[in-house]
Amino acid sequence: MTQAQTTRTQTTARHLLLRSDFRRLLGTRLLSQFGDGVFQAALAGTVLFNPQRAADPVAVAAGFAILLLPYSLVGPFAGVWLDRWSRRQVLLRANLLRAGLVAVVAALVLGGVQGTAFYAAGLAVFSVNRFVLAALSAGLPHTTDDASLVSANALSTTSGAVATVVGGGAAIGLLQLGSGAGGHADVGYAALALSSALPYLAAAIVVGGFGRAYLGPDYLTRSARLSAGAVARGMVAGARHVWARPPAAAALLAISLHRLWYGVLTLMTLLLYRNTFDAAGGVFPGGIVGLGEVVAAGAVGTLLAAGVTPAVVRRSGKPRWITLLLAGAGLSQFALGALFVPAAIVTAGLVLGFVAQGVKICVDTTLQEWVADDFRGRVFSVYDTLFNVAFVTALLVGAALLPASGISYPLLAVVGVGYVVTAGLYARITRRH
Repeated sequence: MTQAQTTRTQTTARHLLLRSDFRRLLGTRLLSQFGDGVFQAALAGTVLFNPQRAADPVAVAAGFAILLLPYSLVGPFAGVWLDRWSRRQVLLRANLLRAGLVAVVAALVLGGVQGTAFYAAGLAVFSVNRFVLAALSAGLPHTTDDASLVSANALSTTSGAVATVVGGGAAIGLLQLGSGAGGHADVGYAALALSSALPYLAAAIVVGGFGRAYLGPDYLTRSARLSAGAVARGMVAGARHVWARPPAAAALLAISLHRLWYGVLTLMTLLLYRNTFDAAGGVFPGGIVGLGEVVAAGAVGTLLAAGVTPAVVRRSGKPRWITLLLAGAGLSQFALGALFVPAAIVTAGLVLGFVAQGVKICVDTTLQEWVADDFRGRVFSVYDTLFNVAFVTALLVGAALLPASGISYPLLAVVGVGYVVTAGLYARITRRH
């Protein structure tokens, strides 16, 4: 067997799953993100599809902004701590904390509480989630080798995304059973929110099997006490570290712009299924069941991307694949979305799931390859912040431009052109480096 064949064999999913440390970290991710899916379905149902509450474009965008922006803006600070604290301890304690916080959210939903208190509780859960996802990404290189990073990211992030969808699908299925039995909406959503605590607790148990220093950082600092100035200097150091590595900086730019266009499409889809498509039966219904079909189609696209991306990257490289995916997204989303019928939107969801996961696998791997281990926490925190800020910015802009129906041909055309321009910009930067 040649060296190339040996390397290719060792980067397969089977090779990765033979490692007990990789399996343990993967199990932590799957349980954690399954819980995310259940909790997010409960939250989305409470805000968007609960007949006892109203939702228009501004209300939907404002809800996302309240939940995502505040913790995203402090994300880089969390990254400094991720480069000082044991990442195993972060994952253990964060999952335990989330289990307690979702119980608070469940109590608020059951009590019919809306407004500031409800969003503050949801914000707390999302804030802790930010630590979990960044710690999982920063710790992944400690459970694999350099040659396997693309496949490791494909397997872990894709299976995590699918676990989220499965959790959400299970939650929607339980909701339908509850509504069929005549259950009260708030009671059903509260029960779902509370049930998400179980996978969070299980994730804490699984990650507890690691040694304290196993997931890094390599130079573990005993004291986590930092002044505000030290945190700010750490953030600046992380930004300079990425800026000095053009492939990493270009990857962050590409995924940030992708999230802008993705955010507009997300709001458009939510409004279509909330206000335009008929929720009464059929193969492609509206309402939360129809929205679940879009999410499921996206999961199929995610799985396909996980299978295709490692092989394509080995042949053509990450920059060329990212460019092709972004350009394809622009053309496909306009062609399919402009029909504004459920079947086309479900198909567009499948394609967008493929694009989003393919881009994410390449971006994650690029950062892990180019960023030193003692900077990874900060860099992945900045990455997560850009990821969410771009998304919420798009929602706020979309809320100002979209009608309640979600139908807007001009805005869909802007998204299509935006994806193509993003592909061209990324290709130009990476060709120079």
